[in-house]
Amino acid sequence: MLRASSDHNGDDINLNILTNGKPDNVSIPHSDLLIALAEAVLADDAASTAAARASVQAAMGDKALVDAAGIIGMFNGLDRVADATGAPLEDWKAADTAAMRLNLGIDAFAATKAALETS
Repeated sequence: MLRASSDHNGDDINLNILTNGKPDNVSIPHSDLLIALAEAVLADDAASTAAARASVQAAMGDKALVDAAGIIGMFNGLDRVADATGAPLEDWKAADTAAMRLNLGIDAFAATKAALETS
């Protein structure tokens, strides 16, 4: 979604931020605050989540906080449903995203998860 919306808006978004966790040279306003909020929520850390929510709210306002929380919840939910049901990646999506997945290292996630589960 981010890739498609940034293409539509003519924005140049570096998607490597998604896997390297360093908000350097990102053209998204307040990306550091948004990343901190997403990471705190996904880490299930109440104190960090409260602090990150307050930071987003102070810098961006109530509406932005609600939007950010909704997007974090939506992506988290979609990912869990896809994982739980074993939803396959459609062939056309696999072809369209091959270069991006290679660049971001996404294709290695399953092997890394399997190795962690067996150790």
